[in-house]
Amino acid sequence: MLSTLNAPQREAVKYLDGPLLVLAGAGSGKTRVITQKISYLINEAGYSPKEIAAITFTNKAALEMQERVAKLMQGKSLKGLTIATFHSLGLQMLRAEAALLGYKPQFSILDSSDSFKILSDVLATTDKQLLRKTQWQISNWKNAFINPDQARAQADEDITHAAAKVYQIYQQTLRAYQAVDFDDLIKLPVELFEQHESALNKWQRKLQYLLIDEYQDTNACQYKLVKMLTGLRGQFTAVGDDDQAIYGWRGADVENLRQLTHDFSKLKVIKLEQNYRSTVRILRAANHVISNNPKLFEKKLWSELGTGDLIQVTAAQSEEHEAESVVMKLQAHKFENRTYFKDYAILYRGNHQARVFEQHLRNHKIPYTISGGQSFFDKAEIKDIISYLRLIANEDDDPAFIRAATTPKKGIGNTTLERLGEYASAHQLSLFAAAFEGAFQSEIGHKQLEDLLNFCQYINKLQDRAVRDPAGEVLNDLLTTIQYEAYLYDAEESRAAEAKWSNVLDFIGWLTKKGEANTEFGNESDGKNLLELTQMVSLMSMLEGRENGEPDAVKLSTLHAAKGLEFGHVFLIGVEEGILPHRESVDLSATDPTKIEEERRLMYVGITRAQKSLNISWCKKRKRAGEVEMCEPSRFIAELPKDDVRHFGNPFNKDEQASKDYGKAKMANIKAMFGK
Repeated sequence: MLSTLNAPQREAVKYLDGPLLVLAGAGSGKTRVITQKISYLINEAGYSPKEIAAITFTNKAALEMQERVAKLMQGKSLKGLTIATFHSLGLQMLRAEAALLGYKPQFSILDSSDSFKILSDVLATTDKQLLRKTQWQISNWKNAFINPDQARAQADEDITHAAAKVYQIYQQTLRAYQAVDFDDLIKLPVELFEQHESALNKWQRKLQYLLIDEYQDTNACQYKLVKMLTGLRGQFTAVGDDDQAIYGWRGADVENLRQLTHDFSKLKVIKLEQNYRSTVRILRAANHVISNNPKLFEKKLWSELGTGDLIQVTAAQSEEHEAESVVMKLQAHKFENRTYFKDYAILYRGNHQARVFEQHLRNHKIPYTISGGQSFFDKAEIKDIISYLRLIANEDDDPAFIRAATTPKKGIGNTTLERLGEYASAHQLSLFAAAFEGAFQSEIGHKQLEDLLNFCQYINKLQDRAVRDPAGEVLNDLLTTIQYEAYLYDAEESRAAEAKWSNVLDFIGWLTKKGEANTEFGNESDGKNLLELTQMVSLMSMLEGRENGEPDAVKLSTLHAAKGLEFGHVFLIGVEEGILPHRESVDLSATDPTKIEEERRLMYVGITRAQKSLNISWCKKRKRAGEVEMCEPSRFIAELPKDDVRHFGNPFNKDEQASKDYGKAKMANIKAMFGK
């Protein structure tokens, strides 16, 4: 089985004498090492599947890993094997130990828009910028494992001081709702283990070996969790690449790689430097650019896939001209090389850069998909149904109560909800509990009370059924009772209503399937009742298996979203000072050089997505806020190896004639193909 691996990969799989850090360069086969190691631990090292946890950052990565391990193990039982995201693992722990932290097992998980709404209520404002800033600050504190009291003590300016006060009230509100947010799914297990040694011992015994993917993306809280779970034994393999650490703005700390060497004196480091993705020229460009960053660990990618094409750098007159030029090149290349649309990606620093490209692709009838678009679970109709599920799981979840009580309308008006809210707040009750209080009931009219109680009693009925009946059956009855289909057709024109109803049916069908037992993976794939499904849904960011195969379409993506992906041919656009590197990073670079270093890693990620060809473009001028601004090529273009690059349209290019001749030869080649 190990014969398909190169020597460092094989060493990484077989090493079990203590903590291991695998420095895996882009395209060096890190997923293969993790999956083969899981198989090796079970088949050769005597571990039981239930003693192993592989932790990833995305549902997609976890799913891919599960599929690969199942293939490797060829029908052997993997019951109990944990392959999950950090957040899913945190959820499993909290579900099992909720009582120790004063939560009930069916606590709610609030998404970003729910917590935004709570903050809006706490701050009594609709100023989106202020709310986003506060939300981001609280998230950063949680990721750094800083509680509200510590945040107040550390606050060095009025704004942070105000945010720390809001953080305190926000946490109290979550606790009252018996709810947690995404960051709590990591922070609370760490608190749990700090406060309850028995729980820590139990989970250390349960998970004997940990494998952590994308280790450079961990934040302080995640590192603490890993350290606590592995304890003194240090039986873990962390796989990461300091050159691809691009999530500093999200609390990830590349220093966690350095910290490993301090915290685990017996840490072994193995480097994976052979790249199985890209040509020599593309790798030379990546190595050249990243060599300008200070290094935690020296490594150089190499490849046996041939020298490959020259890297093209094009200076465009404007963003319109850039989009037009990229689309023309893409079409010509596709025609010349008989490739598919899905072999191409257009990558950029910020979402706003995609618009003009979408327009040109549509004009040329070129199919495309765009990443970072609206998640399936963010659609209004899906959130409507989820609000009922959340309320069934936890009647103290006030945001879910308000949405479910008013969608579709049930005769519960704003005045009733306002009075209910005031009473609940004064008596420190949830809205649901307040509805059953005699003192509140005497305050409102008979008809209003009847509608409100009908709704609450219906939720109680569903709660009884949720633990007893199959999830699909309960959900279908719910849709019929609330007449959701009719509500959609009343509220929308028929085509939109049809699309929304189809999404709802997809969602219910998917949940029904998840509710049925699947014995292959014991931890996350057992038949779940509706309560367990609800918590799982809160964690999902995309509907698994909705796309049957990959569509033949050009991929438009931000550099952040493209990490981990690969494409035959990449167009890296808008490579200018102020865009890549980002303007804020340039402004801060004098006091904080790490900002530019992270931007350079982003450039490195962009370059290493390409397998066979790489086109880089920048604009000489660009419209910003209605004004035309002159632009300069990014400093990263100057860091590319001169002999591997051909410039087009650049007034500073000494070899302009050679570039023109190259272009003419290309055109002659295409004409000859047309002639044939």
